[in-house]
Amino acid sequence: MIDLAKLREFPEQYSALIGIKDASYNVARLLELDARARAVQVEVEQLRNQRNLLAKRTAQGVINDQIRHEGQSLHEEIKLQEALFEKLYAEFRDYYLRCPNIPLPDVPWGNKENNQVISTFGKPTQFSFEPRHHVALNDIVRWFDFVAAAHMTGSQFVLYRTEGARLLYTLALLMMQHNEEHGYTLVIPPDLVTEKSLEGASNFPRFRDAVYAVPEDGLYLTPTAEVNLTNLYRDYCFNEEELPVRLTAWTSCFRREAGTYGASERGLIRIHQFEKVELYTLCTPTQAQQEHERMIACAELLLRRLGLHYRVSLLAGQDCSFAAAKTYDIEVWMPGQKEYKEVSSSSYCTDFQARRCNIKFRCSGEKKSSLVHTLNTSSLALPRVMVALMETYQQPDGSIQLPPVLDEIIWVRKGV
Repeated sequence: MIDLAKLREFPEQYSALIGIKDASYNVARLLELDARARAVQVEVEQLRNQRNLLAKRTAQGVINDQIRHEGQSLHEEIKLQEALFEKLYAEFRDYYLRCPNIPLPDVPWGNKENNQVISTFGKPTQFSFEPRHHVALNDIVRWFDFVAAAHMTGSQFVLYRTEGARLLYTLALLMMQHNEEHGYTLVIPPDLVTEKSLEGASNFPRFRDAVYAVPEDGLYLTPTAEVNLTNLYRDYCFNEEELPVRLTAWTSCFRREAGTYGASERGLIRIHQFEKVELYTLCTPTQAQQEHERMIACAELLLRRLGLHYRVSLLAGQDCSFAAAKTYDIEVWMPGQKEYKEVSSSSYCTDFQARRCNIKFRCSGEKKSSLVHTLNTSSLALPRVMVALMETYQQPDGSIQLPPVLDEIIWVRKGV
């Protein structure tokens, strides 16, 4: 959540900043709901004070029909005003939680067309033949199977076979080992999360329709490990010297991805369930910029080790994620599709998630605590990396010669 006190103090400034992210969000409505709820809350407190004064008079032995009537009227009015406050506050809170984070000053205005490419690594592979799309390559190598997955689950799910399954897990192990070597602590969290966890990570209420639910148990399939890692330290206060905390997690991610997509989104590009390794950092505000650079460098180095051509873009305000104050996308060149596709999104969320989850830190010798800042980065989305590898390392006969770095991954450490 954004800082409500600052919004009240600087409504015009904050309204303009929020408009950079989402021009449809009505800040005036949020402030009106806030004012109405607070006015009724004041009314409730005044009525309760009147009831307390009346109770003191009664305790002193002053009891008559007028006092009894006044007491009953106060009781009924308090119940009415409390019910009204609960209704108004629920409406205010729901709209408040739908307010996006405000962008940092260096974030470009506009949407996708205003994204800025800030760096590029390598060059597109040159082929002596017309490179195939990964779906066409799969007709030859049979690494994944949409028909079998649809038979057991439904459309836009995938089953991996033989070398495809081996590659998926090898990539996950490579990423986890790589991230651990760069100072990130390994975590494998549950795939199910609560509504409170999704709200804390900023997925609810705005993106509720995108999440798979298990209503009988009040649980949801996690759309990203970011949700799990944000809530790992919910309602916790760090000592300043404990920060930064750097985490990396491997999970399956589940997203409804409602709607239809064009040819560029077919195959493994957009599916309902996919594997992803995540980087997550909790830090002080002064550490945040350096931590963001560290995350991006960690994800970039993975792609360099795999020998993939990519670019890094600073996203314009409307293309940034809901919770982010600043987002970079890392996009890999897909030769079979002749376009770049995002494989990593790296977001700095300031105190937006920490305020929802009540995650704080306290400096040595100080009583007052402050909100931590959080950052998250895909490192990386496995199916899209698999697509990039298939299309980049394809041979004229449709076979795929994967980079040697994957041969270095040991599936099981002996003696562990």
